[in-house]
Order: sequence, then structure tokens, then C-alpha cells
Amino acid sequence: MLTGELFVEPALPADQGDDALALARRQDAQGRGVDGSLPQLSPQEHMQRAAVYLANRAFAEARAHWQALIGHYPTDANVPAALFGIGRSYYQERRYAEALPFFERLGREFSTQKDGREGFYYVAATLLRLGRPADAAAQYIEYANRFPQGERLESAYLNAIDSYREAGQIAESVRWINFTRDKFKGTATDTNALFARLRLDVAGSDWAAAVRDADELRALNFQPGVQTTKDEVTYLRAYSLERAKQTEQAAAAYQAIGDHASSYYGARATEHLRDLGSNGKRLATTRAASVRSEINAAANNYPVPFREVILQAVKGRDVDARLVLSLMRQESSFNPRARSRSAARGLLQLTMDIVAKYGASAGQRNVREDDLYRPEVNISVGVAYIADLTHMFPNLPEAVAASYNGGEDNVARWVKRAMQKDAGVIASEVGFSESKDYVFKVMANYRAYKQLYTADLRRQR
Repeated sequence: MLTGELFVEPALPADQGDDALALARRQDAQGRGVDGSLPQLSPQEHMQRAAVYLANRAFAEARAHWQALIGHYPTDANVPAALFGIGRSYYQERRYAEALPFFERLGREFSTQKDGREGFYYVAATLLRLGRPADAAAQYIEYANRFPQGERLESAYLNAIDSYREAGQIAESVRWINFTRDKFKGTATDTNALFARLRLDVAGSDWAAAVRDADELRALNFQPGVQTTKDEVTYLRAYSLERAKQTEQAAAAYQAIGDHASSYYGARATEHLRDLGSNGKRLATTRAASVRSEINAAANNYPVPFREVILQAVKGRDVDARLVLSLMRQESSFNPRARSRSAARGLLQLTMDIVAKYGASAGQRNVREDDLYRPEVNISVGVAYIADLTHMFPNLPEAVAASYNGGEDNVARWVKRAMQKDAGVIASEVGFSESKDYVFKVMANYRAYKQLYTADLRRQR
């Protein structure tokens, strides 16, 4: 499971919010020379303004300050952080070819510092996104060899496993699984490597091996840092038994996953039971009825605010309005003024790069940051984005949700490597723990909204 590739930002300080962004822009505008260049500030001031711009995803403006610092103060102690900021900003914009040289320079020139090691590590993550998984695997291994006490050592081992897998070098992936398990025996990383083996065997349709992997995993005590759950492992075991035509054992395994309103794998197990003959269908009916009662009792927790705006936005698009509500509930709890630590704003937590890509097709032009707090703007642009994801991943709302949180380029890789069309298997491949948890929550919302409301968002009778 690929880990550590999302740039997780700290909680946004008060001095990096909307007011700070407006102030930084005013100060820069007032201080520019006749040629439009930034004034020479102190290194600390360049870094501070860059941090404000980065926190608001104003990447070009952040880079201008980092570049100014490097140009004016080439030996300053902030240079490694500035180089990493430039690389990180290109990476977040998915301009990977432009990010790569900055990460490479950090690894060459500043390897004794944390920013240098971070840059070296992100060379691998960038190579992976440039479609060079074998090179990425080699870089992860080089990181492990070069920095045996590195901050991302265990992630490097785990990422090498999946990078080799994505390169089609299955034997190398298996070898690295075994190496990782030996090195980190008894730790969460050992368990995560075994989970990587389970996913690899499911993808390869080696059902007997997958059942053995799952049985070994289920016997473990899942400790903090383990990137799967008992229910997920039990589901993959049940799915493997079903594909191996061991129907009775599969039904018993699916039944062992309790179903309730917030259980993603419980819901998937109920669906599979429905397809496993008369007894399985009876069990599925009983389980579904129990969940239906649970959802009905909690109906007030699933409101339909902004109904007309949502319906207008989805009109003519292949988007289920109930999925829009499911995402909105998770993103903002229906608060139009919501703002995240990564500068996502409004009901569907949009960023300006999403506006740049989808604003025109949604009929929204000249949108500024503050406009994203307006429901009619936010919903129309967000639905255009969701429509594109739905077209990219048809009949797979799990992938739409994962893309909304973790990026569609990542999800495309995860869907491809799953090698199975089953939604639960694909969900198990989601490579960021945060994104997987997000998928489960959105899908629980979606289950409830589909039960409670029609496609035009009227209460089911």
C-alpha cells in the first residue's frame, strides 16, 4: 500500500487564512518594481509570504517568493526549505516533470538535512506519477539503503512493494514483501507487507494463496499503523472463496462481517450474500432490513439542503444528486463557509485549481476564492468535477469518492492494479489511509441517501 505520498498540511494558522492571503497580495502589489518583480525582502519575510500563498494553493505566487529568496540569498539556511516548497507546489499541481529537478537537487546537495531527505524520497513518488514505476521502486530502495534511520524508512519499503507490482515485476514485489516482513517482524509494517501480499494474490486470482494470507492476517492483533481492518481482510477472504467456487464457505465468511449503516464491507457482504443462492438471499434480506430500520431512524441526519441548486447543476449530466449530497455531507457538513487546512472552500470544498479546470464548463467564469463560499458557484463547479470523475470511473462511486479526496491520477493506478472489477477489492487498493476512510464514509452516506430519497431528492415513501 502506497503511503506518505499525500502532502498532509498542518492545521491552518489564523495568519494564513483568507485575510492573510489578501494582505500578502496587497503588500506584493505595492512593493513590485516597474518591471513587475518582487521587492527584496528578508529571508524570513519571503518564507512567511510563501507559506501564506502555499496554504491557499496560490502556487505560482508562493514560488515567486521562494525563487526570490534563493536568488537573493543563495547560502541562506532557508534555501533547502524553499527548494522543497517549489518542488512540492509543482507536485501538488501534478506538474511532475517540473517538480522532479528540485527534488533531485535536494537529494544531491542537502542530504544531511531533513528537507534534503524529503526531496530524495519524493523523487520516487514523482517518478511513479511520471509512469516510471520500476525507477520509483529503485529510488525507494535507494532511500532505504542511504538513510537507514530516515524519517520515511518504513514507507519506502512498503512503497517499493507496490511500485514493483505496478511495474509488472511481481517476483521482485514478492521478494521485497518477504524482505520487509523479515526486517520489521512483529510491527505494523510487517502486517502491512502481508496485506500487500494479500492484495497481490487477489489481483492475480491466486485464490488459495489469498485465503492463506487472509487467515494469517486475521490471526494477528491489529496495532496502530496497520493500514487495513479485520472486516476488509475478511471480505477479501470471502471474495476469494467465492471466486474459488467454495460457496458455502464464502457465505459463512460474508456473514461474519456485520452489516450496519456505517459498515462499507458489511454492505458489500450483504450484496454478495444476495447472489449466493436461496439461503444467502434470505440472510441478505434480513441484514438489509435491519440496516434500513437503522437508516430510517437516523433520517434527520441526512437532510437535503440546496435541493434546487443541486438538481439544476446535475441536469444534463450523468451525476446522481444523492452522490453529490453524500460528498457534500462529508466535505463540509453543509456549511457554505467551510474552509479546510488545504484551502478548499465551501460546500464541496473546492480549490482554485479545480475552478480553473471546470469553472468555464460549469458556466462560472472569473471566479475568485471568496466566490467559492457561494452555494450556486460551489455546487455548479463541483458537479462539473464529479461528472468528469463519473465519466472516468463509470458505475464505480468508490473510485469517484477516492478521486475526490486523493486525486484521479492515483485512483486510475489503484483501479488498474486491482485486476478485479469488484468494488470492494478496488476499495482495498486505495493507497492513502485518509482516502480509504473517506471512501467508506461517503459510501455510507450514499447508501443512506439512496434509501431515503429518490433521484430527484424527494423523500422515499
